[in-house]
Amino acid sequence: MEKTARKITFGAAMLVIAFLVAGLIATLTLWGGDPHMPIMAAAVFAAIVAIRAGHKWQDIENGMLNTIRMSMQAILILAIIGSIIGTWIVAGVVPTMIYYGLQILSPGIFLLAACILCCIVSLATGSSWTTAGTVGIALIGVGGGLGIPLPMVAGAIVSGAYFGDKMSPLSDTTNLAPAMAGANLFDHVRHMFFTTGPSLVIALVLYGILGMRYAGKELDVTAINELLGAMSAQFTISPLLLIPPIAVIIMVVLKVPAIPGLIGGVVLGGAFAAIFQGAGMSAIIDAAHYGYVSESGIEAVDYLLSRGGLDGMMWTVSLILIAMSFGGVMESTGMLQAIAEKILSFAKSTGSLVLSTVCTCIFVNIVAGDQYLSLVLPGRMFKPMYDEKRLHPKNLSRVLEDAGTLSSALIPWNTCGAFMMSTLGVHPFAYLPYAFLNLINPIISVFYGYTGITMEYLPEEGAQKTQ
Repeated sequence: MEKTARKITFGAAMLVIAFLVAGLIATLTLWGGDPHMPIMAAAVFAAIVAIRAGHKWQDIENGMLNTIRMSMQAILILAIIGSIIGTWIVAGVVPTMIYYGLQILSPGIFLLAACILCCIVSLATGSSWTTAGTVGIALIGVGGGLGIPLPMVAGAIVSGAYFGDKMSPLSDTTNLAPAMAGANLFDHVRHMFFTTGPSLVIALVLYGILGMRYAGKELDVTAINELLGAMSAQFTISPLLLIPPIAVIIMVVLKVPAIPGLIGGVVLGGAFAAIFQGAGMSAIIDAAHYGYVSESGIEAVDYLLSRGGLDGMMWTVSLILIAMSFGGVMESTGMLQAIAEKILSFAKSTGSLVLSTVCTCIFVNIVAGDQYLSLVLPGRMFKPMYDEKRLHPKNLSRVLEDAGTLSSALIPWNTCGAFMMSTLGVHPFAYLPYAFLNLINPIISVFYGYTGITMEYLPEEGAQKTQ
């Protein structure tokens, strides 16, 4: 007679989480590795725990494959986004956006302008790390020369950088969150405006108030001029090069499906590269496949513009596949359910459900030290409860980003916090009080959950389709 698998207990599930946390901490902090291997090891450990509880390997493998299948659209989009970044750089689109963004700096509104500038760069690149590692470094130097406290400057940089990381369709987290929740990419981006828009406005007002005391001081623009000169020497800069990103935004508004819309962005990038930069087909194909390599001789510019391409997304794609495998084991064997039942015992209303999601995302960022896991694990854990309450999947994907994406930079041992600390030279706990967007956004998200503002529900038949 065939044995029935035992239900995985909360203690056993937490043992797997503890194994994952220990592996991530050791790999990221002691051995200087990436999160891939410890997550893979945790998936193996979870499978062993499940098999000992009576689960069959075939069922576990099917669970992994089913979860990976859910992420395939995000993986295809990421591949296309890599090509967009490469073609937009060779076309001069990204350099043009950065070039004009740098023009808004003025002494009286430095903190405000720094945040806006980082918003522009991160929207153009889809990367908070690239924004901080290039323009952020220049802004830290300028702010220090003005006598502005560096934690304030770093807070403005982080807020602006994570605005684009959260809102840009070019960002990997912006694609991963809807994949976990079962939402459409462009629906997800539009829905985030309700929480991120007010958060950014409040943050900009606060930066404006903080920066008023520095009005009248002379701005040292040497570092900025060096960036401008290097980009204008390497590319033809023209306002017409803003057409491709504007076209993609229009496609978002018109609800064009993500994959065709983004492929249109690649085509526009290639066409503009030929027209404005005189790039040949070989250079365009190389940029789309392998990314663009800048050779300006200016380290900050070369670091900023040497990126993109299909191959450039493989690190993120491989991490998603491994994380999906781990999530598949956890879900198919009931481990996520055991943890979710404990957490969800406190989530009776829509407001408490949103609050539980926010707290869980932040908890995963703290204990696991990885931004991607803060989207993957809570996304898989809470999706059934959002479905049960007939909440549209884009509500869950928005909350995942409001809490998971934005809290990662505030934790020193998280990969994002560690990067910001080493790049900007300011400890996350020092700039945390000034990273206004990152602090305000989760609060607004919880407020909406309790008040019902912008929380969209599915009709009964629509709810059935999401399960």
